[in-house]
Amino acid sequence: YQTKMDFALKLGYAGDQIQAVLNKLGADALINDVLAELVRLGNKSEAEGQSSASSTAGALLPRGPCPKEIASPELSLEDEVVDNSDNLRPIVIDGSNVAMSHGNKEGFSCRGIQLAVDWFLEKGHKDITVFVPAWRKEQSRPDAPITDQEILRKLEKEKILVFTPSRRVQGRRVVCYDDRFIVKHAFDSDGIIVSNDNYRDLQNEKPEWKKFIEERLLMYSFVNDKFMPPDDPLGRHGPSLENFLRKRPVIPEHKKQPCPYGKKCTYGHKCKYYHPERANQPQRSVADELRISAKL
Repeated sequence: YQTKMDFALKLGYAGDQIQAVLNKLGADALINDVLAELVRLGNKSEAEGQSSASSTAGALLPRGPCPKEIASPELSLEDEVVDNSDNLRPIVIDGSNVAMSHGNKEGFSCRGIQLAVDWFLEKGHKDITVFVPAWRKEQSRPDAPITDQEILRKLEKEKILVFTPSRRVQGRRVVCYDDRFIVKHAFDSDGIIVSNDNYRDLQNEKPEWKKFIEERLLMYSFVNDKFMPPDDPLGRHGPSLENFLRKRPVIPEHKKQPCPYGKKCTYGHKCKYYHPERANQPQRSVADELRISAKL
């Protein structure tokens, strides 16, 4: 009797439960029969506990504060900061890229720039800058068609649009590189670049620009007249669009499934699971990884 009692106690069963089983089956019962009865009793007690919990949940509860009042601190903080423009990053729009994209690469559609500006204004952004080459103020030509040109003048009056300088020398147009204006201003203001251009030539100019472009470039699409940036600007393991546009994250990121291999994972940036040790590292291409390892 005592041997069976000690054995069951080591397995974690309660003393009174073991005693009841031994009294029921007798001291001569086999160990397997005792364990089977203990398992049956354990399952029965769990089922009773679940049914009592469900009946408690189904009972009427006294009236209390509304869900808004008992919201978590994170949610209440989010409500406070959503409309706070101080927490939103400055937006720098590549006007030529956006206009040509909305014009389906066939013409310079100024309406596309207006749609992009309106989207960020609705999100609460106040610091918005659009760069467009100055020669776009000239009259539309068959080789360079432009539509809704009055939008450029309107945005310039609102101090949103900036024309990059250009001039004519002996009948030849001299144009300053507007992409350098865009990247430099976004870097200096710690903002976001809105463009589908990768600026590969400028990435090679300065290492700090390369890292900045990789981490702060916001791509987009136009669906007819709807401006649509992606919900995951840096990939599915990166921040959400809301946190990407903010200086300090407010909305908690979705819980991601950690990689089962942990630090031993050899998939690199192609791994579909979450790596906490790589959270702050920019996603580099394999060629860049090889270059860095070669330097080391």
